[in-house]
Amino acid sequence: MSPPGRPKGESLRAQREGKPLSPPGRPKGESLRAQRDQVGANPIGPRTPKQRAGAAAEQAACAHLLAHGCAILARNARFREGELDIVARDGTTLLFVEVRLRSSAHFGGAAASVDARKRRRLRRAAEHWLLQSYGARAGAWPPCRFDVITADAGGVSDWIRGAFDGDD
Repeated sequence: MSPPGRPKGESLRAQREGKPLSPPGRPKGESLRAQRDQVGANPIGPRTPKQRAGAAAEQAACAHLLAHGCAILARNARFREGELDIVARDGTTLLFVEVRLRSSAHFGGAAASVDARKRRRLRRAAEHWLLQSYGARAGAWPPCRFDVITADAGGVSDWIRGAFDGDD
């Protein structure tokens, strides 16, 4: 029986012609993650207004970094240890960028919300990303920096370079 949405016999025809099969509704070769990133849809369910605002803040942060000559290497890199919002390159330095969105400056604002626990999780996630990308030799790793970009409803409000180091 053919899968729904695919003409009967298409899978056999594709196998005979040596073509890869693609699930209905997604172009060939496009991953589910790439589709989600393009459309902004969450495969688990509808996105909340808070999630949409966070995604918009991350997009504004990426545009800000690109405008300042940085290259974006990864977005939303998730590991057991934590998530890296943006991994970028500024010259020879790797940037691990945490994007913080706050609607007001109460409780210390966006930059103050990166507490010791969050910094520890970011360091562990960055180490994991470096191991995955460059291997186990720490001497082969490029220089790294942890930055924080704060955003509000109007877009990027501040870029704190070297917000914390890997040792604190």
